[in-house]
Amino acid sequence: MSTHAEPARREEARAWWLRALLVAQAPRAVFSALRDDSREAADDRQDAIVAVVFLAGLALTLTSGQAATFADDPARAGIVIPVWLFIAGLLVGLVNYWLAGGVLYLALSRLGRGGSYRQARHLLALAAVPLALSLVLLPARLALYGGDIFRSDGSDTGSGAHVFPVLEAGFGLWSLVLLAIGIRVVHGRSWLRTIGAVVLFGGLVVLADLALSLLGG
Repeated sequence: MSTHAEPARREEARAWWLRALLVAQAPRAVFSALRDDSREAADDRQDAIVAVVFLAGLALTLTSGQAATFADDPARAGIVIPVWLFIAGLLVGLVNYWLAGGVLYLALSRLGRGGSYRQARHLLALAAVPLALSLVLLPARLALYGGDIFRSDGSDTGSGAHVFPVLEAGFGLWSLVLLAIGIRVVHGRSWLRTIGAVVLFGGLVVLADLALSLLGG
């Protein structure tokens, strides 16, 4: 690599951090930049993608049934909870990045030319930015209920507590909308084929989840 190319690559890598923040506001411009699937372009956006994957994994972990009952065991208290959240969030993010990214690649390929597996993973990660943004709800939940959000018999019950699941569902719907926009922009699909790809992706994810649940007993 030439010495002239190095500053340009660093500048492009910094630009992807900004794009990751702006994708929720200006998705078309960001997804247009994702059309470049060269090795260099993928490397430039890799750090920003990894950060989104981790934060989205953390958000998904917080909404899981396991998180809601994690502190039922008295031994799981104090520093144990954030350590578990960090590890679980990382694992959930990586699993969804690689496996759900593969499912998206299969769905796109089934309905026509769907780009590369790597591009599908990056598309899914950028669409997950609203999930990462849903972490803004965590301070409010902790302020209202404290560590009870990790206990099945905690104070985070009642009509007021149902507001947070509704808000989290809203962030999830936002991600689906971004996924549809991303598919349309990156692959030039019609809205009909785009919706078909999203529905097929969702169906395959549900089937995979059912299969894993059955295997897990």
